[in-house]
Amino acid sequence: MTNSPAGLRIAVTGGSGKLGSSVVERLRSEGHQVLVLDREGARGAGYTQVDLTDYGQIVDALLGVTGRNYGLDALVHLAAIPSNGDVPDVTVFHHNLTATFNLFWAARRAGILRIVYASSLQAMGAPFVGQFQPRRLPLDETHGGPSNTYGLVKMVEESIAEQLVAWDSGLSMTGLRFARVVAPDEYPRLARTPDPSLRDGLGAYVDSRDAAQAVSLALASATAGHRVFAIAAPESTVDTPTAEVAARWFPGVPVDPALGGFDALVSTAKARRELGFVAAHDWRTELGAASATEV
Repeated sequence: MTNSPAGLRIAVTGGSGKLGSSVVERLRSEGHQVLVLDREGARGAGYTQVDLTDYGQIVDALLGVTGRNYGLDALVHLAAIPSNGDVPDVTVFHHNLTATFNLFWAARRAGILRIVYASSLQAMGAPFVGQFQPRRLPLDETHGGPSNTYGLVKMVEESIAEQLVAWDSGLSMTGLRFARVVAPDEYPRLARTPDPSLRDGLGAYVDSRDAAQAVSLALASATAGHRVFAIAAPESTVDTPTAEVAARWFPGVPVDPALGGFDALVSTAKARRELGFVAAHDWRTELGAASATEV
């Protein structure tokens, strides 16, 4: 399972969301058949409404839905309550973990061996508040230790995936630890993000189109086993030199001397090396393009 031929039948959960819509557009442009599984979204061909906390609905949807699909080759799982605060912490944990376990388990039952799922930098520790500190900078895939229930779920999801691939020798599971996902129309608001927020997200972000690229690359390079990759743009979101950011918010934390300029405090070296991921969009260029359009 080394290449992703055009024409894969792919289910995408959360395909109606900010990240999901970019992923669906990308995969369809590459010639794949995409079925969106979501609770919200445009009704019609290519979409099936499913409650992901209901295991029976998921099994049925993955095995086949009359008029929509007759079996699937791959699963891209992006659906989740996106952060803490919008609902109680326990709701984030119960809902997100139940949905993910249901999907992973149902995919095995349906014989789907190619799975890509959204993890998060929050599985690596961000937001770094209180006693939580990075061990070194930039962050890479060896970091762990979530500080909220959203990140805790992501860590557990990765642990589940690690076990499942040990049970199925042909199963491929890839977790993408996305930084803050930014849609093209969100750059003006991103540029006004206050500097103190760096401590919460390390100033890391990724354009939704680049995140979709990462999903596509993960599907195309699927091999048996479990992999995780940090996915972010190569630069920070603010015009503050990276060395100053690190010294201000994380005093005493070792910093790679190669880190300079406005480099991101999240390393994507593994994704570049193993997936071929290179972000094509940066906030300064996108913000300039948006300003030019307004004029």
